[in-house]
Amino acid sequence: MTHSPTPGSLEDILERSGAIPAIVDFPGVDELLASFEQLSSLHPGLMRSRRIGTSRLGEPIPMFSIGDGSRSHLLFAGVHPNEPIGFRMLQHLAAALTDDDTLRDAFDATWHIIPCIDPDGTRLNEGWYPAPSDRSFYARHFYRPAPDEQVEWTFPFAYKQAWFDRVLPETQALMRVIDEVQPDFMVSLHNAELGGVYFYLSGEVGGAVDALQAVPRSLGLPLDTGEPETPTVRPLGTAVYSMISMSEEYDFLEGLGVDAATMISNGESSSSYAAKYGTVSLVAELPYWSHPDADDETPTAQSYAAVLRRKADALIETGTALQRIVDAADLTLDTPFRRATGAFVPYLIVNGETEHRRAEGEDTARRATGAEVFSNEDIVRCFRLRYGGMTLRMLDAEVAAGHATARTRRAHAEMEALFGRWCEESDSHADLTALPIESLVGVQFGATLAVARCLIDAETDR
Repeated sequence: MTHSPTPGSLEDILERSGAIPAIVDFPGVDELLASFEQLSSLHPGLMRSRRIGTSRLGEPIPMFSIGDGSRSHLLFAGVHPNEPIGFRMLQHLAAALTDDDTLRDAFDATWHIIPCIDPDGTRLNEGWYPAPSDRSFYARHFYRPAPDEQVEWTFPFAYKQAWFDRVLPETQALMRVIDEVQPDFMVSLHNAELGGVYFYLSGEVGGAVDALQAVPRSLGLPLDTGEPETPTVRPLGTAVYSMISMSEEYDFLEGLGVDAATMISNGESSSSYAAKYGTVSLVAELPYWSHPDADDETPTAQSYAAVLRRKADALIETGTALQRIVDAADLTLDTPFRRATGAFVPYLIVNGETEHRRAEGEDTARRATGAEVFSNEDIVRCFRLRYGGMTLRMLDAEVAAGHATARTRRAHAEMEALFGRWCEESDSHADLTALPIESLVGVQFGATLAVARCLIDAETDR
């Protein structure tokens, strides 16, 4: 007799996570929202929609609510518009919840879903959505907003000499929803680029670390054991970290002798804002590509300090080269690409200087692992492709406008050549593997349900 796992159990969740049909691309804004409207029309009463806000360019932002359970769960995608795995995950989750009464009943929740919180930024990435496996193509059509234009990082923040209150309309919409539904559980859907899977969790939840680690392993995806995004996060377990805190970032930078207030140009996160309601927040970071060294914990012959210094030199070199090209152009247009370039290019230089200071730390004489060597080297490649691509798009816009000066055209040609070399260097890493999108969606789907189950179990144990 075939065994059927209990709905909502970890066994059931892992089974569901591995049963997602093949996915080859990501939806644009129009396709994404149309799919939710269609699903809502098929399930009147069960699935409800309403407008929660308006984007900076005047686009309505809808939210869809499914079920009427006692717990309040809030999920949203597009907080970083270059991270679209969450679009497909929310489509799958909404379909599963409306199709399966036993799944809804297992979690006794009202699921509030915002398919895309930043439609304006998302549209600027749609060029690479049809072919997401090609890293160079991705970079050529890439857009990431400047830090003070990112929905995730524009919640109010005041700490020591840092102050941020330039809250975006999209962020205001999210703040209103958080204040209204006061979520027990909140999932901000992100993804990284290359390496392994890792997670952020706002607090220690019994069984959550083991459950989160089990999801990618069940799908054959590696956990990321390399360099964390920031040294300020606290490991809760392998590839599971505490949430990034801007006040902790400030203290870390201050401890390095850096003027922290000038380096932090953005606000706090959604998790920080929702903490006043006792909300447990989850972020699942997933790579598009992986590499054999992403989880290689074998010590190398290199010291960690030497790895950091090499990374620091490369970041400074990259930022200096991009800044020289930007300064050589006669820029006339205020585009999102220009604002993003203006923020990120100087950051590369400052980040490199900060890494040099970090290399002088007490624990850096140890031998670096293979994963640490790889992740530090690849962050340089990542930033070259990201910010080189956006600098090129900024200059493309100047040339396309029809009034580019000779200086601007020369800068554009130089950027084309430099970006081409960076793409060739990145493409030479032949061991990169494009991961199946359905497996990445499965990780976000499974991680969401797994933590939701752990929260229920924690209630039962009290």
